[in-house]
Amino acid sequence: MSSIILNIPESINLKTFDFSIYLASKMYEDKILTAGQAAELAGLSKRTFIEMMGKYGVSVFSTSSDDLSNDIANA
Repeated sequence: MSSIILNIPESINLKTFDFSIYLASKMYEDKILTAGQAAELAGLSKRTFIEMMGKYGVSVFSTSSDDLSNDIANA
């Protein structure tokens, strides 16, 4: 796994875990990562990651029938 070093101002009170799940949820929302990949990035099980998406305002439900068909085919 690759590493990225970010300098976050001390005035922003983010724990390492909070930042990783925030990044993973955004990348999942933007369809850059699958739910499984995003869960791995956040250090969570896929189930836990999906359950936490509501906290970050990310829907886990597909908005198109093509996406749903692809999800079913890849399940």
